Amino acid sequence: MNLKKLLLNGRVLLLILVIVGSILTIIAQGITYGLDISGGVEITVQLEKPVDEATMEEVRISLENRLNTLGVKDITLEPWGDQIIKIRVANVTEEEASSIIDTINRQGVFYAEFDGVIFATGADIKRVDQVSYEPREGAWIVPFSISKEAAEKFAQLALGKVGYPVDIFLDPPVNSTLIVSPEIYTLMNSNEFKFVPDAKPLPQRLKEAFNIDVIPYENQSVEEIAQLVQGKEKIILVDVNGELESTLKNLGIKVEKREPRAGEAADEFIRRILGLYGPYRLQEGLTTGEPHTELAISIGGSKEDIAAMGQAQVVSVVLRSGSLPVKVFVEGVNYIPPTLGEQFRKQVVQAGIVALLVVGLIVYLHYRKARIAIPVVLTSLSEVIAILGVAALIRWNLDLPSIAGIIAAIGTGVDQQIVITDELLGGRKKEKITKRSGVLKRMGRAFFVIWASATTTIVAMSFLFKFFVGGLRGFAFTTILGVLIGILITRPAYAEIAKALLNEER
Repeated sequence: MNLKKLLLNGRVLLLILVIVGSILTIIAQGITYGLDISGGVEITVQLEKPVDEATMEEVRISLENRLNTLGVKDITLEPWGDQIIKIRVANVTEEEASSIIDTINRQGVFYAEFDGVIFATGADIKRVDQVSYEPREGAWIVPFSISKEAAEKFAQLALGKVGYPVDIFLDPPVNSTLIVSPEIYTLMNSNEFKFVPDAKPLPQRLKEAFNIDVIPYENQSVEEIAQLVQGKEKIILVDVNGELESTLKNLGIKVEKREPRAGEAADEFIRRILGLYGPYRLQEGLTTGEPHTELAISIGGSKEDIAAMGQAQVVSVVLRSGSLPVKVFVEGVNYIPPTLGEQFRKQVVQAGIVALLVVGLIVYLHYRKARIAIPVVLTSLSEVIAILGVAALIRWNLDLPSIAGIIAAIGTGVDQQIVITDELLGGRKKEKITKRSGVLKRMGRAFFVIWASATTTIVAMSFLFKFFVGGLRGFAFTTILGVLIGILITRPAYAEIAKALLNEER
């Protein structure tokens, strides 16, 4: 065999250049793995109600901007129908995943309220500064500025009211009724939330600003409660036990239940269910009637308190990105530890090596010729390298379905190489190419079959890639990529190599 002539063949040379280029790309940029291999979190987000395509895209972009602001990498957001978004984030720890979930859960509706009057909303936020730690307050600070109009309104409301509470809210339960335990009700009306005797208690401020009713649960009947909540969007049961939730739901009333977390103080529990930051005691310098545009949200905790810092960062992100057009809820979370992903990666590599060896053995047993089996295995290996090179170039996340697509493409490639080999051999029972059919005629027949098979595969996979989401898209993409690399690069090169090897036997 004239090796030099074979290496200078255009089709073989193209294959060599593609392999070298792919290896260099993989080394330079590395392969990006999906969360089921590298570890990460898959979050199922449900919108409050079905939306049109434009609104869904607006929600997707807003969530993507929020997560990008957090500094998270390797994010994919895919809408499923008109009410579901799948979010996959690779290479994150469990703590980072919790911060991501907290950020997603926020609709981001901002209100600043004083004495029962809303003086600023999200539209009034002009700038959000970097999160910092303030040692004197023992808290993480999120500074921001509001519009001049909002500042002037606040200045008029706060005139002469030293020590009064200022409330800042993110996503308060507007137009709802809170059925709370007597202990919670007492605390909400205490000085803990109003500071001075003349200030309005928190329940009154909530009623006047947001039409939120706070009712202590004193064993009222279901009918009495249902009458109290007429015209409200929902009931929130706060630290109330019993069968009240299911009974109200049976009446067709929208009910949500809130319970304190383990170790959570009662005042922090109240703030969490209301989306309340503060209240903040109004300092004398802000009660002179002069407008001040600079405000801040503080979150108590030490400088080493990672949870407090993370919460401050979430608040900063939400303030920067603004509110979503519709409320969203995290419906499901699937977290895969990086160590488990590393184990998957090793298993995939081992399975791929074994598969190539088994393919080579089967081809050898079929033809009883090592000079056929070895090129088939090497050609399949070159296809894998080329697919990985393209994936590295475009930063495609390789997950388990994508790897399954690579295997499917390789399987198709081996079948097509066998078609080429059989045509060159002139049938299994013949050892040499017959004189009655030329090589070009046989190659034309082989490649007609190959192109027809490839076309049907690409059409079917294109349908999956276009109209389906999730793992099916990864499977479809790598299958299409493998088939295209095969019919354009590796099959023609294999045909030239096989011709040279088989002609040498004549």
